[in-house]
Amino acid sequence: MKSTSASRSENRTVLATRIGAAAWIAATAQFFIGQLVVEAAWRTPYSWVSNNISDLGNVHCQTWDVSRPRYVCSPLHDVMNTSFVVHGVLLLVGTLLTGACWGQGWLSRTARLLFVINAGGWVLVGLVPADINEDLHVLGALLIMGLGNIGLICAGFVPRDSLFGQLRFLTLFFAAAAVAAAWMFFSQQDPGTGLGSLERIAAFALSMWTLVMGLAIFRGSGFGADRVTDGRLRWGGLGR
Repeated sequence: MKSTSASRSENRTVLATRIGAAAWIAATAQFFIGQLVVEAAWRTPYSWVSNNISDLGNVHCQTWDVSRPRYVCSPLHDVMNTSFVVHGVLLLVGTLLTGACWGQGWLSRTARLLFVINAGGWVLVGLVPADINEDLHVLGALLIMGLGNIGLICAGFVPRDSLFGQLRFLTLFFAAAAVAAAWMFFSQQDPGTGLGSLERIAAFALSMWTLVMGLAIFRGSGFGADRVTDGRLRWGGLGR
């Protein structure tokens, strides 16, 4: 029979995990809603196929980008940049609070560290729009699509007995798509999907993964305090 202190500790672990899952879900939900609201305010057509995500946060109305010149004017750029920052903060909160889901080992620790860096990248691109300081903005993009996607690869190899390890195939699918899209985007190799589409796959894969894992945590709420072992959560509903 478990002691009262052990039960309380396990309950706190489960509660923290669910709060982290909620933060991940909220991060992606508000981010996509924000994009739709901001692009709806454009007077010129905005395309997910040809426009960059950053165009939504650009402060000035002007022809932008030497490699792909296009007119950018985003009346609600402040909304988009705020959404970038909120997205990063909520991704960070979720990563910190879902620690019991990752399992043990250096790959788990590395994945979480790179997820934290990815979150910082979103905050950076929100604080420094591309047309204000392009170098810093590009650095943020590299943290998101470079190190963040390496973190997603690492997440694909966390221990199988962990919550996230049970969905390894899905994680590796997201990771493969993200890495391929990032390579094509940065090398300007458009297979016909449009560079805007490639950027979105590269940048959104990790965020979509957190959304899926957040939902999976709630779906797997069959795990309870009795599913906590050595501070790690095991699947209830999904792992059977």
